[in-house]
Amino acid sequence: MSASRVLVTGIGVVAPSGVGAEEHWASLLRGELSVAPVEGFDTSRHSAVLAGQVRGFVPAEHVDERLMVQTDRWSWMSLATARMALDDAKYDPADHDPYATSVFLSAGSGGNEFGQREIQALWSRGRRAVGAYQSIAWFYAASTGQVSIKHGTKGPSGVVVSEAAGGLDSIGWARRALRRGTSAVLVGGTEAGITPYALTCQATSGRLSEARNPRQGYKPFDIGANGHVPGEGGAVLLLEDADAAERRSAPRVWGEIAGYGATHDAHHHEDIAPDSTQLARAVRIALDDARVTADQVDLVVADGAGSPELDALELDALGAVFSGRATPVPVTVPQGFTGRMMAGGSSLNVATALLAMRDGFVPAVGNLDQPVPASHLDLVQGSARRTEVRTALVVARGFGGFNSALVLRAA
Repeated sequence: MSASRVLVTGIGVVAPSGVGAEEHWASLLRGELSVAPVEGFDTSRHSAVLAGQVRGFVPAEHVDERLMVQTDRWSWMSLATARMALDDAKYDPADHDPYATSVFLSAGSGGNEFGQREIQALWSRGRRAVGAYQSIAWFYAASTGQVSIKHGTKGPSGVVVSEAAGGLDSIGWARRALRRGTSAVLVGGTEAGITPYALTCQATSGRLSEARNPRQGYKPFDIGANGHVPGEGGAVLLLEDADAAERRSAPRVWGEIAGYGATHDAHHHEDIAPDSTQLARAVRIALDDARVTADQVDLVVADGAGSPELDALELDALGAVFSGRATPVPVTVPQGFTGRMMAGGSSLNVATALLAMRDGFVPAVGNLDQPVPASHLDLVQGSARRTEVRTALVVARGFGGFNSALVLRAA
């Protein structure tokens, strides 16, 4: 197994903050709140009425109309972001051996809109009203499969299902494929869970904010935290083996995947972890894997679940890891501006960290007014802060006890 470095050479973004990496980044630097009352259906019977929805995304500009009728909105976003990432990297899978390129995307929700439409047809008009594409549009591997088919890739591929930790876990799986000889892998994921059925399912977790005012909704690490607001969208990245990227003279390197760690709380999926031990352990595994000390981390992009209990656990874990630093480590939670996108959110946070490295700016914690006490941590508040970022840590947790951490190093 090769120990070659793994580089990020392409980024694609579709998010409530913008379509394209630069639109997303500009919105974060301006501190724009992209959460609003849900549009598209009546939420009067729902307890949660706020969401981060993608605007300005025209599917027909990214997906062939013949394919659109076979797939769900979340797959349209994955197809669009995958194309953006490939274009950004100037990488065409057709120029390479089909087995040299893989697709490892994550999913936490699946094809909600398509599935709900077909189920409604089943119960209102009978089984003959259900289209054949239901079988390939709703399930978790649909986006991975459609992206692979679209670009003719035949390398080792898969789908990772670990809720909000999935974006980081897809990178962990991709890194294994690259070390075993694959040259390039598309990773990350998108979500489109803002539909009546999906919103109802998410509400059963008890973790959604029931606020009516967007400014009172998703407030990570805030004294007024009352749950999270769901979001849609995400990011897809192109990872390449460093030697392969050099051979093809890749035009840009966003950064390096330096370390990765994952653990599980090992408790009932409906319960909150009893302590922060396993989350802190995931972070330490990632730092050790990257051969990086806590003192060398310039930025933490935190999970920021938005509920008092979960936020307290994360702050305990990060405080334990960074307690020996001479100065507090800067911490941000950009998804406070956009909503929590499950698997799409953690992959988008990786893109955000890479943009912070490029420009030397750290976006503020989204929607933070009254920070909770956070020893050894510097919650970035108010506006984006200028600071050099050479090493960044991205943390993600998935409902059910998943903990993941990723270390990025500047190119």
